Amino acid sequence: MMLQIGSKTLPSRLMLGTGKYDSPEIQQEAVAASGTGVLTFAVRRMKLDEAPDHDFKGLDLDRFELLPNTAGAYTAEEAVRTAKLAREAGLCDMVKVEVIGCKKTLLPDPVETLKASEALLEDGFTVLTYTSDDVVLARRLGEMGVHAVMPAASPIGSGLGILNPVNLMHILDQADVPVIVDAGLGSPSDAAYAMELGADGVLLNSAVARAGDPVKMAEAMKQAVYAGRLSFEAGRIPKALRATASSPQEGISPVR
Repeated sequence: MMLQIGSKTLPSRLMLGTGKYDSPEIQQEAVAASGTGVLTFAVRRMKLDEAPDHDFKGLDLDRFELLPNTAGAYTAEEAVRTAKLAREAGLCDMVKVEVIGCKKTLLPDPVETLKASEALLEDGFTVLTYTSDDVVLARRLGEMGVHAVMPAASPIGSGLGILNPVNLMHILDQADVPVIVDAGLGSPSDAAYAMELGADGVLLNSAVARAGDPVKMAEAMKQAVYAGRLSFEAGRIPKALRATASSPQEGISPVR
């Protein structure tokens, strides 16, 4: 069930955000329950002049890949500058590119997202790009050489689940890089559905951190991602409009 992104081999297909938890203790327990190997965080919210574990109290950061993101950027220049600050602080050369184009919906700016991704690729970063469910934009990013495409299931933090499974299926069908469903998932069934469609992984934050019991939800999400991936690999039966008997009809003796 491992996931390969660039040169990095990840032990889990679930990536977990680190914001919005009510306490460091709940964050620590939820991270452990999720089984994740990747922690993502907003660079702009970190104290880069202090040790990284200042913002991850109780977590052994040697056990995780860190995925800084450029949340808060509204231009390619801001995103690139934020990513470079994270790398210079010794955090990681892997980055989630996030360039917002609409303050109300928090949907990404496609033009600035492409520019930022291209610039960071040229600078040697491992680039995972957050995007909408725009099929053409996702293809362009993959052709550009990003290491993963991260289409939103629905608006960030909304919990609405996958609003456009058709677009997501088109993105998955034409992708030559891993596709990580990011933003908008709210329940384990959402995560399982994403994986059943063929997603390579999911990234979660609010769905776990704002749940009634984040630790139990983290465990549920872990199992949902695992089950969804197994289902995809197994191959579900096709849907049909007519019933099909589950027992063979041949050779049945008549009732006398």
